[in-house]
Amino acid sequence: MRRERGEAIVRREVWRGQPKVAWGGVVVEDTPELLALYMPDGSPLRFADDFFGAPHPWSHHDRWEGHGVLQLQRPGEMHAVWVFWHGPERAFRGWYVNLQEPFRRTSGGFDTQDLELDLVVGLDGSWRYKDNEKLDAWVDRGRWTEPEVAAIRREGAAIGAELDAGRRWWSDDWAGWEPEPAWTVPALPAGLGP
Repeated sequence: MRRERGEAIVRREVWRGQPKVAWGGVVVEDTPELLALYMPDGSPLRFADDFFGAPHPWSHHDRWEGHGVLQLQRPGEMHAVWVFWHGPERAFRGWYVNLQEPFRRTSGGFDTQDLELDLVVGLDGSWRYKDNEKLDAWVDRGRWTEPEVAAIRREGAAIGAELDAGRRWWSDDWAGWEPEPAWTVPALPAGLGP
């Protein structure tokens, strides 16, 4: 079932059947080629009480703050491209490739699971890993197995190789994208999050 542009959804991060994170978002595009979701300023956030033996690093936040974040993901792929802006002029900040499980459709929206490793792509096209050093510790805490961490790193390396070759599947036009003024901050219904 495809979602309509402007439809409010819940995006959850679900680890082995257990919701760990949820936020309210808005559908920008839902086609066979692309899912684009937007989390506007003020979108509600909810976190599980136990995030692998500790509070989630963002658990002190109950709302998203800033210009919002746009997320672009192709069906079946283990990453999404996040688009950020900053400052009063809403300047494009760069591309952020978030490794995550392929999205799964639910009655309330979409489920995925963040895979910790990210690639930060600068305005000049240069890139760097973010949080690569944290992956091994997640094995000790029970979040992933060593083979799962190896698969996450392989995905990161494949994306990095594409970036090094000057190839990106997403359009630069998304850098200048703006939400529709009529869109409102979505709710986060009870029962759809941790």
